[in-house]
Amino acid sequence: MPRTVDEILAHADELAARFEDYEPKPGDELDIDAVSQLRAAVTQQSAAERHLIDAVKTAREAGMSWASIGTFLGTSGEAARQRYGARVA
Repeated sequence: MPRTVDEILAHADELAARFEDYEPKPGDELDIDAVSQLRAAVTQQSAAERHLIDAVKTAREAGMSWASIGTFLGTSGEAARQRYGARVA
C-alpha cells in the first residue's frame, strides 16, 4: 500500500490508466434482473430488521422478558438480549 504522497499519486495514476484502458468482456457484465432482485431483497431485509428492532423495543417497554421475546424470535432469551439489547436501550 502506498505510504508517501509520491507513491499515492503514482498509485492513483495506475488506477486511472487501468480504468481508462478497461475493455469489458461479455462475461464481466452483471445480469440486471439478478442485481435488481438482490437490491430489493437487501432493502426488504433492512426494513424488516428495523421493524423487528422497533417491535422488540415495544415489547421490552411493555415489560416482556428477554425469554419471552426470544421465544417469539425462535431463539433463547439470552441470544435475543445479546442481539437486540443495545439497540433497544
